[in-house]
Amino acid sequence: IHMAASYANGSSDAFYVSSISEYLEEFTRMSNIMVTILTLIAGISLVVGGIGIMNIMLVSVTERTKEIGILRAIGASKRNISQVFNAETFIIGLCSGIIGIGLSELILIPSNAIIHSLMGTTDVNATIPIVAGIVLVVISVLLTLIGGLIPAKKAAKKDPVIALRSE
Repeated sequence: IHMAASYANGSSDAFYVSSISEYLEEFTRMSNIMVTILTLIAGISLVVGGIGIMNIMLVSVTERTKEIGILRAIGASKRNISQVFNAETFIIGLCSGIIGIGLSELILIPSNAIIHSLMGTTDVNATIPIVAGIVLVVISVLLTLIGGLIPAKKAAKKDPVIALRSE
């Protein structure tokens, strides 16, 4: 966007306006690159987190083999066993999401104090919108449920006789 401004003395500031528009275009391009990079990093973090949750739940299934055998021996169906582990992952996801939002809110207290002192005003505040917080907790629950699906299926498939014989 090139604009030329004429003043009463006949001078034109087209170069100045042009350089501002070029600066804004460059800033927008750099901002888009940064957002893309941060989105990729967040996506990788989510995948790694899901794998970590899956590993934790697989260890839990292995450690609770005898418990699974007892539940199956007293009449619990494969579906019931799967529901036990899915409920556990749901609770883990819900608690971790709530803890994450709570810690973020606590970090915002000193962050806002730093922002206020640097800017010299209290007009600017960093906040987490309520809807965003709820969405983040829901994402946390969904990720843990997805990470817990394979361990829950593995637990449900355990043979009760073999499970009871394990130590």
